[in-house]
Formats: sequence, C-alpha cells, structure tokens
Amino acid sequence: MKNWRIKLSLICNYIIFAILLNSVGVVVLQVINDFGVNPESASVLEAYKDLSIAIASFLLASWIPRFGYKKAMMTGLVVVIIGSIMMPLIGGFAMSQLLFAMVGVSFALIKISVYSTVSLVTEDASDHASFMSILEGFFMVGVLGGFWLFGFFIDVANNHDTITWLDTYWVLAAIGGLALALLISTELDESSIKTETESPVQDFYDMLGLIKYVVVIFFIIGAFLYVYIEQALNTWLPTFNFQVLQLPDAISVQITSIYAGALAAGRLLGGYVMKRVHWFYVLQSCILMAMVLVLLVLPLTIGIEPGSVTGWGSVPLAAYVLPAIGLFLAPIYPTLSSSILSALPKNRQSGMTGLIVIFSALGGTTGSIVTGFLFGRLDGQTAFYFTLVPLILLFLILIPYRRKRAQFDLNSSSDGEK
Repeated sequence: MKNWRIKLSLICNYIIFAILLNSVGVVVLQVINDFGVNPESASVLEAYKDLSIAIASFLLASWIPRFGYKKAMMTGLVVVIIGSIMMPLIGGFAMSQLLFAMVGVSFALIKISVYSTVSLVTEDASDHASFMSILEGFFMVGVLGGFWLFGFFIDVANNHDTITWLDTYWVLAAIGGLALALLISTELDESSIKTETESPVQDFYDMLGLIKYVVVIFFIIGAFLYVYIEQALNTWLPTFNFQVLQLPDAISVQITSIYAGALAAGRLLGGYVMKRVHWFYVLQSCILMAMVLVLLVLPLTIGIEPGSVTGWGSVPLAAYVLPAIGLFLAPIYPTLSSSILSALPKNRQSGMTGLIVIFSALGGTTGSIVTGFLFGRLDGQTAFYFTLVPLILLFLILIPYRRKRAQFDLNSSSDGEK
C-alpha cells in the first residue's frame, strides 16, 4: 500500500487520542471514589478537554500549515506523553484537570494535521474517503480498547496494593512513544502546502459571517444539543453504572464500551440506511427511538440493592440495554455536519468547521456539567431523565432546519437566504 508508513502513523496517533479523550467518564468515576471530589466539581473535567480543543483549534488552525503538519503532530504527541507520565507521578484532581487541558490542545494539533495530511497521502477522492473511513474506524477501536484498558487496571488495583488505576497512564505514555517514534522515522512531503494562506483574522471574520444565515443558526443549535446529549451520557455512564446499578467499578467502566460500540455500529448502519431513506426521517426516527429507550430502561434501574452485583453473571439487564442508546444517537451528528457543509461552497467550509468545533465543545461541556450537577443534587435516574429535554428540543429544531436547508440549497449562490 502506497504511503503505508505515514498512514499507519496517522492511525496510531488517532488511537492514542481516542483512548485519552474518551477516558473522561472513567476519570470522573475514579476522582470521585479515590480523591473525594463531588460530582459537580468532577464534571468540569469535560470543560478542560472540550474548551481547550475549541480554543486551540480556533487559534492554531490557520497557523499549522505554516508550522508543518508533521511538526504539529510531533508536538501534540510529546505533550500527551509528558502529561501521561506526570499523571501517575503527581496524581490528584488538579493533575487530572491539567492532563485534559493538555490532551485538548494536543488533539487540536493532531486532528487538524491528520485531516489535512490525508489529502497528501491519498490519490483521489475515492481513496481519500476510504482512508478517512479507516481512520474513524480505528478511532472507535481506540475508544473501545480504552474502556477495557482502564477497566483492567482498576480491577488489578482492587486486588493488588502496589497497582493503581493511574498506572494505566504508563501504558498510554508507551503507546504515545511508539507513535512518536514511528512518526519521526516516517517521511512526509509537505511541499504542496507551502503556499500563502489567509490571515487568522480574516478566517475569524469569515467564520462569524456564516452566522447571518438562519440555517446556520439552526444547525448550531442542533449540533450543540446533540453533543450535550452524547457527552452527558459518555461522561456519566460509568458513574451511573457504579452508583445506580451498583456494579463493581471495573465492570462499570468496561461495560461502558457497549456505548462506544453502539455509536460505531449506528454510524455504519445509518450511512447504509440513508442511501435509501431521506436523512430527515432517519434522524427523527433515531431521536424518537432514543427517547423511548430512556423511558423504558430507566424505570428498570430503580431499587437495585448495593452488593447485589458480584460479577458479570449478576449484571442487571438495564446495564446492557441503556448504552444501546448510542445506536440511535450515532447517525445524528455526522449527518447534520455533512448536510450543512455540503450546502456551502468549498471556500466557506473551513469557517463552518470552526463553528462546528466550537459549539460542539460548548455542548459537550454544558452536558457534562449540568448532568454532574443533577447527579450531585438529585440522583442518577433524574440526571439521565433530563436528557429527554435536549432530545425533544433537537427533534423540534430539525423541522425548521430541514426547511431552511432546502431553501439554502436554492439560494446560496445568490446569498438570498438569511
């Protein structure tokens, strides 16, 4: 396979960040259990990750081509390796906050560089689309593997005085080191990007200019609501499993991998279905099914006695079924993003991507913080019942969005729909 070394390097880079980015829920559970942090305070870990991604993406996006994609990726890997080494050495909640800030900034460097590098190592549109699918597939492999990796160390720590869950980060530092070594030893021809680019200030004004379109406003609201829901569940599902379903902490983490698997399967299945059914009907059906699942499963989580779950054989059915909500949530975000990007000329898509990153990060942070507040002040069932509110709002917002999206297709060339 042509350019196989750099492609393998990109995949390795993505896997390490898939594990770290999606470990927020695991770390939330552990800092509550080990460091005595209350749920409201623990919920800010999502903000350290998401806001650092949004801010760094905005500030660095136009600068990275000048700096170089390979150098940017190497910098991102070095930062997370240092953070992964510091975590077990220092520990504590403050170090957890710093780590996720470091991961967020590094991921901004990695994602922008990886996505831009794909066009340098693929031959045509078909090859580009194929490798992008492979990348995203391995990202989900990293997410799934991360839950089991953390779960393994949590399980060992429960039975071994000298091992803690923080030792997971030694493995992550080693994986990052291997990814860095592979990247350093791999050549990447970046000569085609050494051209004059627009200034960051102009990029900023172009991005803000998109908000004058009503369809973009509806999209921003929809994207915010979706990521609110996804991250609320992703961050707090391990804690829900532990506190509400009374699962052992290791199983609480490992069984959360069902959610990641359901998201992966839902995106693949959604892409197949939408070739035959209009995206609007697919998304509305998915939202309705997600609401039905919440209403059917949460009543089954009431009254589970502490100590009733001693192993996988006694895990309640709700622990397996609730993460399946990812199957219905999965197609929403990529379909929404694709629908707005495809309606814009190519020279406006980078600005729209900036808005997607920023408002997605804000949605994820808000979802985590609000859900954490409800966990701390009320209970886990109530916190998860509240996901029905953004689900209902998302269902409603898609109705005018679909209409404005159709008008925008017809009038975008003349700038007529606002």
